[in-house]
Amino acid sequence: MSDPLIMQAIARLVPHGARVLDLGCGDGALLAYLQQHNGCTGYGVELDDANVHACVKRGVNVLQLNLDEGLSLFADQSFDVVLQIDTLQHLRNAETMLRETVRVGRVGIVAFPNFAHWFNRLSVLQGRMPVTKRLPYQWYDTPNIRVGTFADFGDLVRKNHLQVVDAFGLQNGQEVRHFPNLMAGTAVYKLQRG
Repeated sequence: MSDPLIMQAIARLVPHGARVLDLGCGDGALLAYLQQHNGCTGYGVELDDANVHACVKRGVNVLQLNLDEGLSLFADQSFDVVLQIDTLQHLRNAETMLRETVRVGRVGIVAFPNFAHWFNRLSVLQGRMPVTKRLPYQWYDTPNIRVGTFADFGDLVRKNHLQVVDAFGLQNGQEVRHFPNLMAGTAVYKLQRG
């Protein structure tokens, strides 16, 4: 997740001074931003060696863990906020990790590319898999093992009896609250246990 507008939108959801766990933190850019602008503390979790090294260079505390193995290392509500930004679509155990996110954090914030955005729908209608700024890979080289939509994720949240604190889409860094399943390239949910 390197889009500065998405990073700023996510940062607005994180309280000042929060203790944050960033799952799949990549190069640590978001956590570094939260430390600098929101006074947050916490850890990133990342598997990729190059990204772990980049986190260390940024001064971000990082743990090298495979998220598909779960979060048993962390106690219930040991963080104020647990972030899953552009992570869910890469996980084999997405539903389990969603439950773990709200177990470990008082609040979970999940953001992912919304496959139901109108441009993606148009691409599929034309017989092509979409390639966009938010879904920049060809079908044969994508790291995404699943695709989701704003509406599908809402169903998953209800199935798991989680409470939606806030939900909206993002398009070009702007919040989309009307028809986000159709009009937003990114889905954003702020959740807690029900």
